[in-house]
Amino acid sequence: MNKKLKIGNVSLENPVVLAPMAGVTDLPFRLLCKEYGAGLLCMEMVSAKAIYYNNKNTELLMEIHPEEKPVSLQLFGSDPDIISEMAKKIEEKPFDILDINMGCPVPKVVNNGEGSALMKNPKLVEEILTKTVKAIQKPVTVKIRKGFDDAHVNAVEIAKIAEASGVSAIAVHGRTREQYYAGKADWEIIRQVKEAVSVPVIGNGDITDCASAATMLKQTGCDGIMIGRAARGNPFIFGQIASFLETGKQPDKPSLTLIRDTILRHADLQVKYKGEYTAVREMRKHIAWYSAGLKNSARLRGEINEIESMEELRERVIQLFSPA
Repeated sequence: MNKKLKIGNVSLENPVVLAPMAGVTDLPFRLLCKEYGAGLLCMEMVSAKAIYYNNKNTELLMEIHPEEKPVSLQLFGSDPDIISEMAKKIEEKPFDILDINMGCPVPKVVNNGEGSALMKNPKLVEEILTKTVKAIQKPVTVKIRKGFDDAHVNAVEIAKIAEASGVSAIAVHGRTREQYYAGKADWEIIRQVKEAVSVPVIGNGDITDCASAATMLKQTGCDGIMIGRAARGNPFIFGQIASFLETGKQPDKPSLTLIRDTILRHADLQVKYKGEYTAVREMRKHIAWYSAGLKNSARLRGEINEIESMEELRERVIQLFSPA
């Protein structure tokens, strides 16, 4: 059942995609997701304006490792000229696909008329996508939501505009901007988008395990699935789902030893790319996610939040994640 997914000229090993998440899908985490079987990795979103102004942090956000390919770089902004010109400016970077963010619900992005606010302005959507597709050779994709709010559910309209503008695939999160990440994702809207366009459609929202992944593919007919929050502290989910779609067999849960070794590998990658000070602090939230649902996890989180050095972090993780 595991059908291959092709986005423009980019073929994916499997249709299971890591969603772009600010503060989560950095280089160390993406490398882990790739190792555990993700078909496509999406980077943290990058501001087109920040590239325009040569922001130094943005350069770091755009760092790509050869081993993580294929990888999708996501831009956000609302000015068609700046987005398309910056797309051209960075095209020689080693990403494979350029994604335009029209789904981010965060107030500071939306209040700037960016992210999911763009869904309120179909004409601007058309201008941004048409100009960007023309500006670069690489495939351009777009990530949208169901609509801005329940009174403006327009994913199908926006998807048709996107297809007419020349995009190579459309990812749809089945929630409105107003919902943020609350409530239930509407998979019916994903099915409607799939029926309305002929480019690949990637479904996003409420995929937490193998069963929900298979159900979404079946219910919506979508071509790929995108996993966001369920991947935090759980990079194993990609290979599990890909294997389940291929074989129909339920994979084993990761052992405590595998979780421990993955945390330590994640920490090492963080140190390598960000230095010890930042790595220790960033690992705190990741360890909270890795340990969710395990016994002693609340205690572990409390202890990890006090830790200042990588040596201490390793010790505590080995202590608490080693099988009894």
